[in-house]
Amino acid sequence: MNFLPLALVTALLHVYIGARLVPGLEALPLGQWLLIIGLALSALLTPLGLMAGRVAKQPLADVLTWVGLLFMGLFSSMFVLTLARDAGLLLLWLADLLAPGRLPLAWLRIASAEAVPLLGLLVTLLGFLNARRTAAVVRVDVPIKGLPPALQGFTLAQLSDIHVGPTIKQPYLQRIVDKVNALDADLVAITGDLVDGKVSELAAHTAPLADLKSRHGTFVVTGNHEYYSGAHAWVDELRRLGLTVLMNQHVVIRPSPGTAPGQDGDMPLVLAGVTDYSAGHFDPAHRSDPEAALRGAPLNAVRVLLAHQPRSAPAAAKAGFDLQLSGHTHGGQFYPWNLFVRFQQPFTAGLHKLQNLWVYTSRGTGYWGPPKRFGAPSEITALRLVAA
Repeated sequence: MNFLPLALVTALLHVYIGARLVPGLEALPLGQWLLIIGLALSALLTPLGLMAGRVAKQPLADVLTWVGLLFMGLFSSMFVLTLARDAGLLLLWLADLLAPGRLPLAWLRIASAEAVPLLGLLVTLLGFLNARRTAAVVRVDVPIKGLPPALQGFTLAQLSDIHVGPTIKQPYLQRIVDKVNALDADLVAITGDLVDGKVSELAAHTAPLADLKSRHGTFVVTGNHEYYSGAHAWVDELRRLGLTVLMNQHVVIRPSPGTAPGQDGDMPLVLAGVTDYSAGHFDPAHRSDPEAALRGAPLNAVRVLLAHQPRSAPAAAKAGFDLQLSGHTHGGQFYPWNLFVRFQQPFTAGLHKLQNLWVYTSRGTGYWGPPKRFGAPSEITALRLVAA
């Protein structure tokens, strides 16, 4: 979207908030002016924050992005709370028609107008603190039928949707890497949307990925944001860092290297990865294909698929995978948007079953857009395979 249409839509939504709240603050003239000034700044800076890279050079672009996205997070909560206030007042007005004079409608209009900005600020502050902290470790046991003893307790550390970019830089990523290394995992899986920007802009900030440690290495699949940021260049850069990028491909991992193929307990783990569900729109050669990712793999194996979007799950189930690891949804990132994810993806967060396939959807390890998480905390996931 171009800047002017985006700015116009944003301005109209801010006018709606002001028109609904400012009259209710009549008893607080200072509050009225603070709200008007805040809404005017937000209407200007929110679209600038989204498009700062097009209208300014570094370091001003990052400053505009930071300020604009903070206002965007506040605006989002204010808009939702204003809608909720209007819906509540409408219900109260209808109730008053049935029982006239029994409800203090005037007081409720004023009190709710005062409450919306305060709640919006509180939610935005808490959301900022949640987003900027290092993601907590979430431990999940995945029951697998016929799991061989050699794979009992096999641990995959999953990272997803870090979104290294204007507001997430090297120190943030380094803290994540340090926390993953402390898990002593068997392998690390990164399920897409690692970056928001070009290699030339972010190579120094993604460098800590080379320090990830596990017994079998780090494996990556592309997400939709890699395609917005130049996927081909990022694939080359990640491989240069020593990470294995799986592009509709698989690797065979034998937890007991000393056993020969065919021996008891030698059932391997096949780790496959597909390009993003939408990748074919950017490059037809990158069309996501779970069946192709398994081509040539051992038949007698535990099969795990890395796929950025949960909606790869039906094709993964058809291909015969046991477990799919995904991200993309951010768990909704902050309330109430988590309620709408299900209209675009089959799963929002957590472990679910689709036919014979387990699907784990990470809420993401970073965030996108506003530095804000509320009701959907970020996570580093430690998934442990256990016998069903």
